[in-house]
Amino acid sequence: MFSRRTLLTGSLALIFTPATGALAQQFAQSQAEWSQNYEAVSRTRVQRTSTPMMSAEALAATEQMIEYYRNIAARGGWQPVQGVQGLRVGSKSPAVVALRQRLIVTGDLDQAAGESPIFDSYVEAAVRRFQARHGISSTGTVTAPTVAAMNVPAEVRIRQLEINVARLRTLVGAGLPNRYAVANIPAALVETVEGGVVHTRHAAGVGKIDRQSPLLNSKVVEVNFNPFWTAPASVVKKDLIPKMQKEPNYLTENRIRIFNSAGQEVQSSQINWFSDEATRYRFRQDPGGDLNSMGFVRINIPNPHGVYMHDTPSKGIFGDDFRFVSSGCIRIQNVRDYIEWLLKDTPGWSREQIDATFKSGERIDARLAQPVPIHWIYMTAWATPDGLVQFRDDIYNKDGLGSAIPVASRTPTEPDEEMFLQN
Repeated sequence: MFSRRTLLTGSLALIFTPATGALAQQFAQSQAEWSQNYEAVSRTRVQRTSTPMMSAEALAATEQMIEYYRNIAARGGWQPVQGVQGLRVGSKSPAVVALRQRLIVTGDLDQAAGESPIFDSYVEAAVRRFQARHGISSTGTVTAPTVAAMNVPAEVRIRQLEINVARLRTLVGAGLPNRYAVANIPAALVETVEGGVVHTRHAAGVGKIDRQSPLLNSKVVEVNFNPFWTAPASVVKKDLIPKMQKEPNYLTENRIRIFNSAGQEVQSSQINWFSDEATRYRFRQDPGGDLNSMGFVRINIPNPHGVYMHDTPSKGIFGDDFRFVSSGCIRIQNVRDYIEWLLKDTPGWSREQIDATFKSGERIDARLAQPVPIHWIYMTAWATPDGLVQFRDDIYNKDGLGSAIPVASRTPTEPDEEMFLQN
């Protein structure tokens, strides 16, 4: 059985950078999802659309894609691929012929590519495209998650599209503002949108299966630079106490202080870590982007769940396909680009001022002049007007399809040793 980190997929790791003025127009023209050019060299990179995931255009495109996939199913769908795991450029196998046919059915490989048993650069480019559409690292090598995604039946993909069309209709039905941000939890992906076009796109770290990020509609109201981090009660009980039982110096090494109800600091040696005594105290981590669980910045979103968005010192997670690692909050890659966009209409917060504040380590709060709408949504399938359709694993089992899509076990596991403190 594959591990959760190996088998579950997140979102693409390629990230847009901000585009303004003339650059925005060039951005919109140049970000076609995938050029149907099968003369591309082996290392072709997949470009992505500037159409927002949550938009009327995505809704219309997803509705059209349902018909496209129904036509595929009416023609017999596709056959499961076998014996293809590990294949890459230069491989020769009869299984490559079946792989070509599978890629042709969904338009990832041109029909003129033929039936050669050689895994050539055309096949590699098609595998990359397929991987990009399913949130799998676009290596061009056939991995276990790639095989699992290829072998989901057409009928199941149709049902996914139908479920998500209903979600999109609800999300865009009342109209959307000119500026908003959206976090798609199954994709572990955040977009900022302005004028109907994606301005920036960020890989994200979202809630674990047993500590899920909630769905919400709110507004970003404030950015806290160089914040303290106070451990939630759930983290104290599930993570801190077990950690201190094994590593008595952990709190000191991570600059986490303990305070009683009167606000007085308490030494860790005064607490019985083999009881629930610690749950009666408050645990606060000193500021410092190199170690603090929120990194350099916290982004405040009023909501009843007590969650927010933030930076992280553990930047390595953003290169993973599996980014379901937090206790419910959302971590943002390239957070400076994100907060620059959030604060663009707030006087005194240029990129230079933001960078200087990061560097100073000073605790400063910046209240947005105009709060920005933010939506945390759950979409496992969507399409864009260029004809590209995206699928993601139903990580929280909200689609109701059960084991129809082969994802890894949803049974909670031991805390991630690197990220267990991250919120």
